[in-house]
Amino acid sequence: MKANLAAPMKRAALTPLFIVALAVSSTPTSFAHHSISSEFNGSQRIELAGTVTKVAWANPHAFFYVDVKDARTGSVANWSCELGSPNMLFTLGWTATTLKVGMSVTFTGIRARDGRHKVIARNIVADGTKLVAWPSEHTTP
Repeated sequence: MKANLAAPMKRAALTPLFIVALAVSSTPTSFAHHSISSEFNGSQRIELAGTVTKVAWANPHAFFYVDVKDARTGSVANWSCELGSPNMLFTLGWTATTLKVGMSVTFTGIRARDGRHKVIARNIVADGTKLVAWPSEHTTP
């Protein structure tokens, strides 16, 4: 009777593939997508106005950053403003240059639960132009 040596060799060859697959699936980007309500508090909305300092188009979400001056103290804080995916924004008519550094913006922000200067940006007006950033912002005549 012959011993079947192929089975252990196949297992040995698959073990490194399994380890690589496990490592790739455990990277931070695999955990990056989350429920909005886990990070943001829908009942904490804030009106912000300022100047765009940076725009970042990346998956799973696009971001823009805004310097906002506190009217009471005069101090300036840089706010991180999260949008949807670049694909969703393209579908809504955005391009990579819809928001540019130096633009004046006003918007409603849904605040981060941990108190950081981070929001989900809604109802954005950039240099006087209303931008539809979420499908729910479309108005029907």
